Formats: sequence, C-alpha cells, structure tokens
Amino acid sequence: MTTLKPLLAKNRSWALQRRQRNPHYFDNNLHQQKPHSLWIGCSDSRVPAEVLTGCHPGELFVHRNIANMVIDNDDNVMSVLQYALEYLKVSRIVLCGHYGCGGVQAAVALPGSPLNNADSALARRIGQLRAAISPALTAFHGGDDDESNRQNHLVEANVIAQFSRLVASEPVTAAWRQGAALDVFGCVYDLQSGHLKELIQQSTEEPSP
Repeated sequence: MTTLKPLLAKNRSWALQRRQRNPHYFDNNLHQQKPHSLWIGCSDSRVPAEVLTGCHPGELFVHRNIANMVIDNDDNVMSVLQYALEYLKVSRIVLCGHYGCGGVQAAVALPGSPLNNADSALARRIGQLRAAISPALTAFHGGDDDESNRQNHLVEANVIAQFSRLVASEPVTAAWRQGAALDVFGCVYDLQSGHLKELIQQSTEEPSP
C-alpha cells in the first residue's frame, strides 16, 4: 500500500538540515511573506520553480498550470496575479515555459487526439493552447529543422503568446499606471542543461499599435 511516509521522512530531514545550518531559518517567514517575484510556470514536475532558481521559502509566489498559460477569464491565474501585485507588491514577474512541454506537444497533436472531441477541462485547455500558438504551427509543419528544434520554437512561441497576454492583463497594466516598479520576463527552461534563458522583457505599459 502506498503511504506518505517517504515524503514525511524527507520533509523531517530537510527541516532538520535547515535548522542545523540556521536555527532561525523558519522564523523569518513565520508571520508574513515578502516574495520578490511572482513565478508563472508549467505544472511539469521537472520544472520546480524554487529548485531551479535556488530560492528559499518566502522568495517566490508561485502559480503553475499546464503550459504556463495566462487566460483573462481564468480566475485562478488572475487572482494570483492580482494578489501578488496589489498585496504582496512583487517587483518581478517571471513567465517560464520549458522545452519538451507536454502541453505544447498535445496542442500540436490535438486534431488527431481523443481530446479533440472531448468535453473536459483538459480538452478546453489544450484547445486554448493550440489557438494561442496557431500562428507558429504553419512554420512548425513546414519547417526544415528537425522536429526537436521545431518543438522548441513552438515552446518559445507559446511563451511569447502568454507573455503578451500577461503584460496586457488588468492587474499588470494597473500596476504600471500607478507607477509601480515592475519588470516582467518571459523565459524558457532547458531540461537538458538546467539553464533558464530570457526571451523577452517589459518594464512599462506599451501603447497599443
């Protein structure tokens, strides 16, 4: 029978190691949190925000979903965004995708997938993702690069698409209009090297074309 004991044992070991290195480690965040950044990333288990950035508890406010999507009628991501900006006063937002994203791969394969005719939260989300990257799908299907490179380009295209939604969202534009010092970054994580790469950055609201 599966139990929680292995995770509990690792938790106790981790907590003990932290206290041994710093007896006040947990006291610093006991009564409040003051994260410097909001991280919007993919739910993929290989892309844990705190681990790959070397952050400690209290440094990152984190929202993760399939394919790091930003959808303005998604109360989950929008409430996290509003809370991070209005109450926690974060000064940085990092939107992070990753190469080898299963969500992007599912969006590419959607027309021939059982999800295409399904009525479920996952099917709707993958459909929305395919729509977001649709401008890049033509290049994907007609490109000369090997499939791995073309998949990587699609991941980057998704980051750019979600970034555009993020910087146009009401919480972000409101923060900039109120004079907040806020930097927004679009990044991609390389599973093979463990490195983050910055794709795009914006620090002020840009006029509509």
